[in-house]
Amino acid sequence: MNDIPPGWAALDAALAARYPGIEPRHVAFLPPPAFDQVPGLQGCSAFPAAGHWHYVTHGLSELAEAGPEDDPEWSGWGFELTFRLARGTEETAPGWPFDLLQWLARYVSGERKLLAAGDHVDLRAPLAEGTALTGFALVVDPELGRIDTVNGKVEFLQLVGVTPAELALIVRTGVDAVLTDRAPLLVTDLSWRG
Repeated sequence: MNDIPPGWAALDAALAARYPGIEPRHVAFLPPPAFDQVPGLQGCSAFPAAGHWHYVTHGLSELAEAGPEDDPEWSGWGFELTFRLARGTEETAPGWPFDLLQWLARYVSGERKLLAAGDHVDLRAPLAEGTALTGFALVVDPELGRIDTVNGKVEFLQLVGVTPAELALIVRTGVDAVLTDRAPLLVTDLSWRG
């Protein structure tokens, strides 16, 4: 008997195709207490990739079987979040992106804010200590793209760290215009100054 829910299995299959035989660092999140009804993620994995860590969420798409009232075209919110963080000398993926992705997932669920490629998020604070990056631009993950699952489509939306000046430029010109000069995988480097 397979105890892995079908939506979760579909995400795992897409990640196994991209990272065959690689064991990620995985963080499981506890369900919210009964008095806090804003759901977040069920989990998040960070894969060691060439020069960076690749974080991928589990829980914005429908992980279990979809119900009859669910949209058959899109699974859950229709996306999972990804984030690519430049690697230093650390042996394991840093923990703060797990918390940040959980916070953003709870924002999406609590405020009912659908995110899409081309959107931006202004955190109004640095992503991490010592960085000038205070927000994200959203793009379709250049390697994971979109998958079809038994519960509907899931798009992998990648968060790319941006500075306040870049956020202002995104408002005027759009995400694509601001990110054109970045490397193809759009890895977030905390030392980036724009």
